Order: sequence, then C-alpha cells, then structure tokens
Amino acid sequence: MPIKKVGTHQNMESINVGTLQQGITYTSDLMIDNTFLLLPKTAEMSTELINALKLWGFEQIYMEGDVSLGGDIGVSKKEEPEDELQKERIGSNVKKVLENSKNITVGNSDQARMELVHSVYEEYLNYIESVFTHYATHKEINQEELSDMVQDLCIFIKEHRRYILRVNASINAEARNFLIIHTMRTTVLGIAIGLQLHLPLSKMIELGITCILHEIGMLRLPPQLYMTSKKLNAREKAQISKHTVLGYTIIKDLNFNLAIQLGVLEHHEKENGTGYPRRISGDKISSNAKIIAVACTYEAISSPRSYKDEKSTFDALLELLQNKDHLYDSNVIKALLYTVSLYPIGTYVYLANRKIAVVIDTNPDNPKCPIVQLLTEKEKDGSPKTVQTNQPATAILRILSKKEKEDILKLINQKSSSSENAQNQNEQNDLQEQAEDVLPLSEIDEVEEIETQENPAPKAQESSFAAIEEVPENENEKITKVEEVQKTASNSNNGIEEVDISIFE
Repeated sequence: MPIKKVGTHQNMESINVGTLQQGITYTSDLMIDNTFLLLPKTAEMSTELINALKLWGFEQIYMEGDVSLGGDIGVSKKEEPEDELQKERIGSNVKKVLENSKNITVGNSDQARMELVHSVYEEYLNYIESVFTHYATHKEINQEELSDMVQDLCIFIKEHRRYILRVNASINAEARNFLIIHTMRTTVLGIAIGLQLHLPLSKMIELGITCILHEIGMLRLPPQLYMTSKKLNAREKAQISKHTVLGYTIIKDLNFNLAIQLGVLEHHEKENGTGYPRRISGDKISSNAKIIAVACTYEAISSPRSYKDEKSTFDALLELLQNKDHLYDSNVIKALLYTVSLYPIGTYVYLANRKIAVVIDTNPDNPKCPIVQLLTEKEKDGSPKTVQTNQPATAILRILSKKEKEDILKLINQKSSSSENAQNQNEQNDLQEQAEDVLPLSEIDEVEEIETQENPAPKAQESSFAAIEEVPENENEKITKVEEVQKTASNSNNGIEEVDISIFE
C-alpha cells in the first residue's frame, strides 16, 4: 500500500482511498483532516467504510502511524530506553515481595498473609503486562527470565495456595486490561491444578509458561474484539478463534519448546472434537492444553466481563462438573474439584448452626466438606476460628448470594471500625437496627423466637450433597448426581433457609 508524505498535514502521512483493503488495521487513528477522526487505531477497515469514503468523494485520508497487518496492538514501536529500565524494575519488585514472603511464619495473622499474597499477585500482574507490552514493541520474550519467574510463582502458590485462591477477581478489575487479569487468574488456577496432579517442578514451570502465554495471539488482533462491551457476532467470533494459531506462530518463532507450542495452539480444543483450531479430541490434545482449557473456562465463568456479570465460583464449578457433551478432561475437572473444593475457596457460606463463614481451604479427604473460617468468632488468642464442615452441626447449607455477602461484610466493617474491642449493649442495639435493613423484621423476630425456644439447629441435606463424595467414573451418573446438588443449592436460594443476621449483635 503506497504511503506518501504531504505538506498540508505536517507529521502525518496520506493514504490513497483507492488502495484501502478490508481487514487492514493501523497503529494510529485514521483522520479525514487534522481534527476529524475516521477510524480509531487498531480498528479494522471495513468494506462499508471504504465504499462510504468513495461515495463522499474523499481521495486521501491521513495518519501518523504505520499500516498493521495484524502484527501489533497499536503500541508505538519506537525504542524507548525507559522500557528496559521499567521492565527491570518490575522484575526486581517481584523478587522483593517474594523474598519478603519467606519471612512470613505460620504464626502471622490471616490478614497479614492475605496482604502479602495480594502484593505478590499485583506484582505478577505487572510482570505479565510487561511481558505482553515488550513483545508488542520488540517482538521478543526473555525465556530464561520467564522461566525463573514462573518457578518462583509455582513455589509461592504451593506455599500459599489457600490464600492466593481467595484473591477476588473483581478487585481493581476496571483499572486493568482484561487480558492481563484473565491470564493471571488462569495461570494461578492452572498451576494449582498441576500441583493437585503432582506434576514435577519442571513440568509445572512448563505449564506455568504456557498459561502466561496462552492468549498471546490476541496481541495480533484488534483489541476491540476482546475488550468489547457487547457480545460478538459470528464474524467477530471467527476472528477471535484465530488467536490460537497466531499464538502458536509467535511461540514457535521464538523457539519455545514443543509442549508449550502445543499448549498455546490447543487450549480451545474439546475432548469430543468440537473445539478449534484442529478439532482434535481425547488423547490427541496435549496435557497442558487440557489443564488450561479447564482453568480458562472456570475463570471465564466466574469473572466479571464488561458485557456480563460474573457467576459464583460455585456455579462455575457445577457447570464444569456437569461436563455436558464431554467437553473437558474428567481427570482435570476432578483435580480442580480437589483444588478448590465443591464450595470453592473464597466462597461465603451459611452453616447448619446459623453461622456465616468463608471457605479457606479444601478437605483432602472430601471435597464437599471444606474448611471454613467463621466471620464472627475468634480463638482465645485472637486468631480467626476455623471449623470442619464434615459434621451435621457445621455442615454447609448453601452459599450466600452476592447481595447477602455485601451486606454482611458491610456490617462487619462497620463494627470493626467503631471499636475492635467494644462489645457493649449500645453497639448491639445499633447492629440489630442495621440488620433489619438486611432481612425483613419478621424474619429477625422468627430467628429470635427460635433461639429463645432453643430449637436445634437445622440439619444439612446430606443425602443430596453425597453426590460429590467422589467424582464418578460414569459420565451420565456424574451429571445426574451433580444436578441433584445444583437443585439443592437452588432450593436453598429460594428461601428455605434465610441468613441469620442476629449473630452479628
């Protein structure tokens, strides 16, 4: 496509409208003149726009950047010495927070552990962003550095699994590129699944690198395709599906090993052969791709998107357990189940003894009975009180809705900010009044009446939840049993057992 300098538009280049082609993108905005925007940078040129320009009589349009044949994301290609300094700074920050993590002992508070994990998580988000940006501007990835970073992350996740899986995906989501957040969450989940499968460290590093790079092909597509606030049409979905082949090409050209190449290429293949790009099935799909497929899907279902609200991690896990049409590897799904539990780590739940808790760890013997941390009680030494949920009195009845969780946490924060030690009657009365805003007064009165009469705590519906005692080998049996679990959860959400706010008095 011929491009020539023009004197009337200083620092801009002209493009002959007759040479425009459908599908071409550009690294800067296309302009009709110095002020009128025609097409945003990286947006794809369409036949309709070309015809309109010809109809309007335009012979030239203008731009400051370069023609892009799908090879960049609109980032300036100028060599910036500060880029390398910033990249080194980011790597140094990751090493620093990881070094600090070694000084955290078991005796430290739960809050201190979570703060540490958040800082490490944030630095790895920065690192992944720097890897993507450096590739977009320099077309290179430092494999040795990436391998070292992933090795450190694997070790960190092994030591802090129960905390890093509690990191909320929606925190600061608006301030981050969707692709970076998705990559980080998928990487954490993928590595955690790999740990559950007892992969050796060398294979864990290989898996972690593949997780970080599995969406790199997106950088060869216009960002509005994967950052849109609307659902994609058929043509746009077809474009998005090219990212696996584009990613494979990038990784192959950079001489990553074959296992990483195949993981990037095949992470959208399905066990039944309905995936893309090659529609392969079963054992023909690489192990890294199988793990990323499950981690990627779980992350996508349970995370907020600009065009949809997130579902709960519980719903995401149920959807994968059902495994309709046998899309995913059953062994990997089972590993995910034992990694996060039936009620995934970080889920807020309502117990049979009317207590509210948050799931903080799995039960290696039974994924349907995770370890939970009570929100309103502490041990004598002031540490959070944790309980097993494998007893009738502490069994999980249901998960809290998003609204219930927000209201409960609001009350707890208000109570904590007013005074950490004060437990006087005035405070109790204030909280009781606030509780009436969360639950109808009739329900609070009913709870008080039940407590006065000292009725026994309601029993969990164990017969239905027994379905997840283990992941059955028979797929039809598994689907049927998991649907029973889903039905039980649905019934609970319809008001069979209301949350008891009086425990916050």
